[in-house]
Amino acid sequence: MTAKNETLRQHLAAVKAGERVFENAFQGIIRMILEPGFEKVVVNGKTTYDFNIFRTGRKHTIGMYDEINSFVSFVKDAAEGGSSKEMAFVLVGEPGNGKTFFVEFLCGKYRNFLQGRNRKYSFRFLNMDQLGNYGRIREIDSETYEDPMILAMNLFDDPEESRRFIGEQGFSDAEIETLYRNYRPLGASTGYILNEIRQYHDNDIEKVLESIAILPVPMSESLGTLTGKYPAKDKITSSAVDLLGEESIQRLLHLSDTNNPYRFDLRRGALARVAGGGVHFSDEIFKNKKDLVQVYLGVIQNRAIEIDGYKWPIDSMIIATSNNSEFNRFLAEKEEAPIVDRCRICYVSHNTNYRMQEGLTAYAIGGESKTTLTKEVLHQDPNLNYAASVGVVLTRLPRSEKLTPIETMKLAAGEVAGEKSIKALAEVIDTLGQEPDITKRFGQRGLGHRSLGRSIQILKESSETNEGRCMVAYDVFRSLERVVLDYVVEPNERAKYLEDLKTGKKLYRERIMTEMFNAYMDEPFAIKKDVQNYVNMIIGIDAENLGPDRMWKYKDPQTGELKALKIDERYVKSVEERIGLKTEEQRASFRTSIRKIYGQKISVDPSYDFMDNLELVKAVTDVRLKSDIAGAGSLIGALANRTNEENQKLYDRMIVTMLGKLGYCRTCAQKTIEYFCTQEDES
Repeated sequence: MTAKNETLRQHLAAVKAGERVFENAFQGIIRMILEPGFEKVVVNGKTTYDFNIFRTGRKHTIGMYDEINSFVSFVKDAAEGGSSKEMAFVLVGEPGNGKTFFVEFLCGKYRNFLQGRNRKYSFRFLNMDQLGNYGRIREIDSETYEDPMILAMNLFDDPEESRRFIGEQGFSDAEIETLYRNYRPLGASTGYILNEIRQYHDNDIEKVLESIAILPVPMSESLGTLTGKYPAKDKITSSAVDLLGEESIQRLLHLSDTNNPYRFDLRRGALARVAGGGVHFSDEIFKNKKDLVQVYLGVIQNRAIEIDGYKWPIDSMIIATSNNSEFNRFLAEKEEAPIVDRCRICYVSHNTNYRMQEGLTAYAIGGESKTTLTKEVLHQDPNLNYAASVGVVLTRLPRSEKLTPIETMKLAAGEVAGEKSIKALAEVIDTLGQEPDITKRFGQRGLGHRSLGRSIQILKESSETNEGRCMVAYDVFRSLERVVLDYVVEPNERAKYLEDLKTGKKLYRERIMTEMFNAYMDEPFAIKKDVQNYVNMIIGIDAENLGPDRMWKYKDPQTGELKALKIDERYVKSVEERIGLKTEEQRASFRTSIRKIYGQKISVDPSYDFMDNLELVKAVTDVRLKSDIAGAGSLIGALANRTNEENQKLYDRMIVTMLGKLGYCRTCAQKTIEYFCTQEDES
């Protein structure tokens, strides 16, 4: 027998042997998510789960921990027969925060998953022209891509006979019981045709089976089978037909029996194509007009396509997205409550972790090599990603009396923020979580991914970028300001964002101080070593084995080697003075906090380098600049006034280091030194 006309018995044998799978959409999706495994992670002070499947691929989802966890528990509940199986999952949030991207990513993964053993199958009725009522229609497919197992469960009028038939194919009673958990009746047209075939063959089951061929469901993405997207269309042309299908004039020309439900062409609608264990994605669901939302109401609750009293049961997961403002407008119309009641609403926030934002910013900048208008290579300032990421993340963080914007930003990225602990951030998030107005909650407002994309476009199109053949990091703040002024309508928000961008510039300034020190020392990680030295000195300062030469031997946690370090108390004190610690008590408590962080972090991550402790890094930078060059002012002076030979040599040497070791080009190296020499954005 050819693969084309595979029989129902062969299909059942393949399911029995484990070569094929019979499960509903939710069971398939949860298996797909859980098989690659997950990790435990701590986000904003709470333990949560990070599912590996969402972190694979060239362009994958970044962050979204709470949203993904909600989604996974929703699908798991539905797969286990919970109330979620009669609900839709709706992602609600500001534009440009990754809702549609997440759903399309999920659909792409699901399509890849449905290969080989997981392939979906359906069936086709053959030789229909013999029956006499079907004109020239020879073959009829199941309209809703029903699984052959559903056909087997409905093969006879008497359910017991169908069970017996499945049992004869080698299934035990327990296995049949498991299969029947996913039982649903055949759709109206399939049930009607099967009945006609049975009557034509006088209930001879062998002949009935000869009229049935099993075939794989087509996987082409453009057909919208198994994963289909229904975008909100304009109000006039969109109708229930787009979702459910309609009467087909073409079929009526062939069918002599006008009561035959096959006269309805269901595949004209989006739902029938994903009804065999697929995912139906309704983009901007609440933008649809009321009668369409009413149609969704029935589909979500009853999981069936209903036309003129005929029913076609469907098996698909319904996932939707919506904009905050559209959703709020919809909620305001009280009579629409029943649909919201059948949705699991998940509020999607913007990404608030500036470390992770660097991945999203890389997506916005683009992976291809860039060129100017004259086709010359366009360089990227090594600080560009950092500057853009910090700028947009700060706009997404709400103001709070307990934490400064910089503290909030560092805690949200899981970093050290002076004396403030992650608990303070967790309290802020919980307090904001009580807000009935969703947009006031943590991470709900701010510049989204599209705004970031726009600012990168503005940066690329500027004449400075094209003339200098480099995307200079400092210029990104200007283009972000342009985006805020042009696209943010609300005056209070605009003022807040502009203020946040100023804070971003201060952080960029501190980053540049470190970079200039590294360039001066002719070493990419000079400042890192000095910070490490300070930490090691305050650990060894009270050591018992310290001789009069103040040398201290310790084991390096990163390499395990034994190292010797001379403890320079003058250096330690000057760093602490820079931080603003005047008294012995203040110094002692600061040292204790550093030792505590060291104890906690090094055991988990031996490569931890204290570079996220901004105030310590800034203090060390200042002290080293002052002591090495008799004041940062004089380095600025030397770089700014290059009339004498010494200063010119220093400038040239720093440029060479920046070009050779730190990833700068001539334009951004010169611009960065220029910026360093000004007093702009000094905090």
